[in-house]
Amino acid sequence: MRRTAAAALAAVLLLPLAACANDAATSHNGAAPAGKKVDGPTVKIMVGGLDKVIYLPAMLTQRLGYFADAGVNVELLSEPAGVNATTALLAGDVQGAVGFYDHTIDLQAKGKSVESVVQFSQAPGEVEVVSAEQADAIKSGADFKGRKLGVTSIGSSTDFLTKYLAVKNGVDVSEFSPIAVGAGQTFIAALQQGSIDAGMTTDPTVANILSKQLGTVLYDMRTPEGSRAALGGLYPSSSLYMNTSWVDGNKDTVQKLADAFVKTLKWMNTHTPEEIAAQMPADYAQGGAAEYAAAIKATLPMFTTDGVMPADGPKTVLAVLAAFHPDVRGKESDIDLARTYTTEFVTKAAG
Repeated sequence: MRRTAAAALAAVLLLPLAACANDAATSHNGAAPAGKKVDGPTVKIMVGGLDKVIYLPAMLTQRLGYFADAGVNVELLSEPAGVNATTALLAGDVQGAVGFYDHTIDLQAKGKSVESVVQFSQAPGEVEVVSAEQADAIKSGADFKGRKLGVTSIGSSTDFLTKYLAVKNGVDVSEFSPIAVGAGQTFIAALQQGSIDAGMTTDPTVANILSKQLGTVLYDMRTPEGSRAALGGLYPSSSLYMNTSWVDGNKDTVQKLADAFVKTLKWMNTHTPEEIAAQMPADYAQGGAAEYAAAIKATLPMFTTDGVMPADGPKTVLAVLAAFHPDVRGKESDIDLARTYTTEFVTKAAG
């Protein structure tokens, strides 16, 4: 009964925040193949879509054997929606979640203490794509007025970022229609059928859309430069975040996880997209090996090389959420950003 109650409470808490874009095929739900067993602690980590390029370090670390090298057994679980990953974390079903950093800020506003312990990225990895038919009509967020804009789900990070881009360009959130179209093939179908005029998604879906000439890029937030241009600064997104109480009580295990992930981030920085793609499960390449490598290449600039939170990144995320998020707007001074992340473990891992 306690488990059920906890899960229900977590679900209520997360209704306004389904952060993490849903760009993974649902066929990857459930547990990933286990890595080599070692004499060490076991940790369950829920990922908001294992085959999303923005969350690539999770599976790559397992495939490279770095969890085992660090002395920790990791069971990777996958849900197509990041909100489910965070719900599982709050309910105690898993010890860690891989998803967007913005969860930590939203949850602090709700009285929960969750922190990023390894920051995978310094940019959202998101792309606003305009359908080929509307490419001449939608040139910026100012043209969102009266439009149907695709998001993975209402309350998701794609929803948040879309609303911010609209408000930033003078369009009220009530003046356009966010349409929940999921991800992957459902997103592509909505674009093709005219159910949406534009929408926000990530790779490998972006690469698939561009290769089929179904749309054009309006905002590209896969790079630090793209993040600064669209959002006013670096926007840390994908990360490993955990309940602060669990981190404080299991520092040796958290250090092992940080050691493994930082090792992976450094490996990614010294290998080609093709070499990275070759390490991943073959069925992650939805549009073929070449297209998948191209998707990784386009998204690679978003990743940090050391797992450290960008200095001004949290301020940007807070400013974006405060522009429209009902649980954050007007409460910025109450948010202690220093409690939403830690560099303790990645600093030791880098040493």
